[in-house]
Amino acid sequence: MRTAIRSLCLTGLLALPLAACNQSALAPAPANTGITPSGIRMPEGSGCRGEIDRYRAVMSNDLAMGHVNQSVYNQVDREIGQAEAACAGGRDAEAVRMVNASKSRHGYR
Repeated sequence: MRTAIRSLCLTGLLALPLAACNQSALAPAPANTGITPSGIRMPEGSGCRGEIDRYRAVMSNDLAMGHVNQSVYNQVDREIGQAEAACAGGRDAEAVRMVNASKSRHGYR
């Protein structure tokens, strides 16, 4: 009899965690799925202008999707602006380095 009770208790203890995993309620779907729209096209181009345009497109998309907040976007936008000035001044390599540094600083590498 003791063995039967012990077995029953052991079975109940083993079944308890499994019962907790068997929930039927679904969590509501988030309003913003955070998925990049399928129709987005990355800007083309080469050199510093292409690098800047692509980085700006990624950051704009990430802001729209909620992946970065406005203050981070504003900081990156200032950094991109500095790279644009270097690019416009004919300092292509410096502009690309500035973009790469910004990407690295903000986790885009």
